[in-house]
Amino acid sequence: MRHDPHFVELLSSRSKGPIIRMISISKIDPNPRQARNEMGDITELMASIKSKGVLEPILVRPMGERYELIAGERRFRASRNLGMSELPCIEMNVDEREAMELSLVENLQRKDLDAFEEADGLNALIEIYDYTHEQISDKIGKARSTITEIINISKIPPQVRLACKQAQIISRSVLIELSKFKNPADMEKLIREISERGLKRADTRDLTKEFKDREKKGIKPKRYTFNYSPAEGDKYKLKIEFKKAAASKDEIIRILEEIIENLRKR
Repeated sequence: MRHDPHFVELLSSRSKGPIIRMISISKIDPNPRQARNEMGDITELMASIKSKGVLEPILVRPMGERYELIAGERRFRASRNLGMSELPCIEMNVDEREAMELSLVENLQRKDLDAFEEADGLNALIEIYDYTHEQISDKIGKARSTITEIINISKIPPQVRLACKQAQIISRSVLIELSKFKNPADMEKLIREISERGLKRADTRDLTKEFKDREKKGIKPKRYTFNYSPAEGDKYKLKIEFKKAAASKDEIIRILEEIIENLRKR
């Protein structure tokens, strides 16, 4: 759990205030509203806890004779896997709505959520708790403009998210560019381009602009032409026309190698 001023203020504003105590792991139930879709590898965390113990308490709320985890799922799982009997906990008397809010804010203050988890979490603060972009900015310490960009990622539909996962597109900056499209078909076209050419955000931004310009004008993409002539003399000129708007250096080299190979076979 992050002990920054914003989150501490949020904790202290709750009725009766938090109680810090050791609680048996067997009495703690996982959080059904967990923001993470995947926990990831907790091997390093387990090694750290085994060596130094749990340095940050997890957050729980009482549920009858048991407790429900609000935040600290990875620490809880790692400790349970190590066979620990109890954990340091911050116990809070909050209702389900407050528990979900606390869980979201705590997770969003961390650095290890993937881009979609972060975007969906931020969007939930707006949709469920009526947060403004400015309030979220203050709460988790990110610029308002950044918050707005990240939230747009949450609008990417499930089938496009799956395509991103298959193409191993996980960069938040690239997903921000992808979210600028309204049509899923256009998103998938861009994903193919990014995947085939290994584009970074700057290149993706240029390609996004090109796609949108074509969309506005209703025209077909301009084909990319590679031109080459030797530095000295004019014995020849080489021209290769591609059936798409752009081609990477690696693509051009691959085409040239194919041409050479075909010439050798003649």
